[in-house]
Amino acid sequence: MANSDSLKLTVQATGANSGTWGQITNTNLLILEQAIGGYDAVGVTSGATLTFSNGVLSNGKNQVLKLTGTITGNVNVIIPDSVEKTYTVQNSTTGAHTVTFKTTSGTGVTWTATDKGTKTLYSDGTNVLEGLSSTGALTAAGHIVPGTTDTYDLGAAGNVWRNIYTGDLHLSNKFKEKGNIVDGTKGNWTLQEGENDIFMINNISGEKFKINLSKVKGDS
Repeated sequence: MANSDSLKLTVQATGANSGTWGQITNTNLLILEQAIGGYDAVGVTSGATLTFSNGVLSNGKNQVLKLTGTITGNVNVIIPDSVEKTYTVQNSTTGAHTVTFKTTSGTGVTWTATDKGTKTLYSDGTNVLEGLSSTGALTAAGHIVPGTTDTYDLGAAGNVWRNIYTGDLHLSNKFKEKGNIVDGTKGNWTLQEGENDIFMINNISGEKFKINLSKVKGDS
């Protein structure tokens, strides 16, 4: 029996597998289910080679993978060269080391030592590439909302966004366990732009303030 290149499905010839055709077909459907929405947590303490066995369920055929384990050095997670597939991969390892998701002989995508995020990846049969490249633009047709309140950052101390373009700016620390480091209180403010002034609105008291601005000397 032949097998497909990427998912290793059992390809059945006409009239073949009498009496077992249904069982083989059901297994093929389960493999397709893995590829479309399957999830698996894979331990990668010393790296890992994902399996793509012929005609059976295998961990490398899952659509979503969570990489786990305490790593004490840089590790590779490897899939076969011939596989053409998309993945959503979460790096949930512990330890400040890189994790690279790659093909056996080709290149791959690397999480830095401090990156414990999720990436959308695809293999073209030779290399593994990132589906949402950091060199491209991401356009959202709806809201982008964090999964948990006051938990995730936009950028980092050593990896900042260049410019931020926004309308009104809403600031609130009411979800934090402690208030600010100056007087310990919590607040909820909105910054808005006027034609000649910048305004701050206290959303708790309803009071409105104008920020005092001084023109730079020599600026016409």
